[in-house]
Amino acid sequence: MSFTTAHYDFTDKARGYAELARDVAALLADERDWIANTANATALLYAALPDLNWVGVYVPTTDRAGTRELIVGPFQGKPACVRIAMGRGVCGTAAVRRETIVVPDVNAFDGHIACDTASQSEIVVPLLRADRPGDAGFVGVLDVDSPRLARFGEIDRAGLERIAAIIVAASDWP
Repeated sequence: MSFTTAHYDFTDKARGYAELARDVAALLADERDWIANTANATALLYAALPDLNWVGVYVPTTDRAGTRELIVGPFQGKPACVRIAMGRGVCGTAAVRRETIVVPDVNAFDGHIACDTASQSEIVVPLLRADRPGDAGFVGVLDVDSPRLARFGEIDRAGLERIAAIIVAASDWP
């Protein structure tokens, strides 16, 4: 199957996300490796969704001092912040809360981490395994940035949460 972006029409966002979710599922169907799957999924999202400047995944790790933090995984866009403390910035906050955070204006988000100063809005979706309770079920976050203010809304939240669930279910996580 060829995954081109010409057929995605986001004038009807719900339909666009449904088509994109279908294609993400097909793209990941024959692979279980989380790195390969997040690399391909972020590439497809970056190519398909309008008005983005970064799409990537951060996964939990432990630093040398034994502190849990997020470390950058596969992404599309400019070089990224490598490590983010749990509870810091939009990604760290979504990781701790285990809930999607939509930020219409990153400059108004207390503690925002500006990896790319062009980013004006952001949505971060936690990657959660339904078969593992608590911390064991948290495998990362999907981070999507836009250079446009208020780029993300409820339809984006629903669409990206659906895609995040597909990515999690399709992959074997450490």
